[in-house]
Amino acid sequence: MSSSLFDRAKEIIPSGVNSPVRFYEPYPFFALYGKGSKIITIEHDTLIDYCLGYGAVILGHAYLDVISAVKAQLDKGNIFCVPTESELKLAELLIEMIPNMEMVRLMNTGSEATMHSIRLARAFTKKKKIVKVDGCYHGAYDYVLVNPGSSASSSSYDGNLEESMKQTLLLPYNDIASVEELVKRDNDIACIIIEPVLANMGLVIPEEDYLNKLRRISEREEILLIFDEVVTGFRLSLGGASEYFGVVPDLMTLAKSIANGFPLSAIVGKKKIMELFSPKGSVFQGSTYAGNPISVTAGVATIEKLRDVKSELYPKLSRISDTLTGGIIDHMKDLKFKSSINKISSMFQLYFTDEQIKNASAVKKSNQILYKKLFNELLKSGIFIPPSQYETCFISYSHDDEDIDKTIEAFAIAFRKVKDIEN
Repeated sequence: MSSSLFDRAKEIIPSGVNSPVRFYEPYPFFALYGKGSKIITIEHDTLIDYCLGYGAVILGHAYLDVISAVKAQLDKGNIFCVPTESELKLAELLIEMIPNMEMVRLMNTGSEATMHSIRLARAFTKKKKIVKVDGCYHGAYDYVLVNPGSSASSSSYDGNLEESMKQTLLLPYNDIASVEELVKRDNDIACIIIEPVLANMGLVIPEEDYLNKLRRISEREEILLIFDEVVTGFRLSLGGASEYFGVVPDLMTLAKSIANGFPLSAIVGKKKIMELFSPKGSVFQGSTYAGNPISVTAGVATIEKLRDVKSELYPKLSRISDTLTGGIIDHMKDLKFKSSINKISSMFQLYFTDEQIKNASAVKKSNQILYKKLFNELLKSGIFIPPSQYETCFISYSHDDEDIDKTIEAFAIAFRKVKDIEN
């Protein structure tokens, strides 16, 4: 069924998919519906889901509290293009949750949020250049498609303006010395934009004090620091990486988990910067769908739920993650794989390499042929992890101990099949 649907799709949808990350050989499965920790395919196979909308589905698929709120709003209307009280409520919730943030502007996608945050930084500092980190993915527009992570690559540059991309300066992750060298050479840097935890190059964790040092350098040099938490927002803690690591950026971008997968994003930041947004300020940002009642309702329901269960949610996610990754590590050791796992809170990824994974360069050296084989074998056993090594595995509030036991068993079977290839 998925095969025939994909054949139809290729005729009218470029490459048969509406986002490149969804494609894998020979063809992707088509989803019928999702519930809790599971996706049910068009063939009626049940898969335990660790992709979770690439991190968006933090509570679980079709989560009742969120879906019920959205259904109630649908009866009242889906778009008005005038303000609603729900927008104000969501903004107040975000300011309550996230340390030292003062204003919120709602948008639709992560790409929108990062793009407009960079424009804000340029307007505020009156500087042109931006610094990004090798392997960080900040969306699909010219000046962030420089060594991006996720499904983008150097082959994705066609059509980009080289003039725009020259304004982007690239640095390795977890390398403060390179930051110091760069700011000595260039005084036209408006911002440093970074995923505080890299989640589009697999998963890469910041080394101790890396983010703190980055914050100190940016303050000293009058460069804005932007945390792109499109993926990590609400997954590390309610206050994001800012709360988790104790580092406060100037601007933060949120999406994905903010509304349990409904299309919604936000920029949160310091008032003196955010006030530059039009109509009162000089930085234009507009959207018909920004702050639409459906997505905002989902956002309010999601954040309220996360707030209400936070004392249970984050310990549960960490406990389940520890159990799952511990079981995976045991099986990898038994089979003597050259391998490693990075994990933090509800996020993890494994690599077929014995090199420590601390930047994009190390990720690219891992054995991606073995990873693809692992993906295929797990799928046969009812486990769905991201098809690409450059993505991250996620756990939701709906995953339970039975899911984890089945998953560890499936990994054990899959590893034995993968070992045959390695040998």
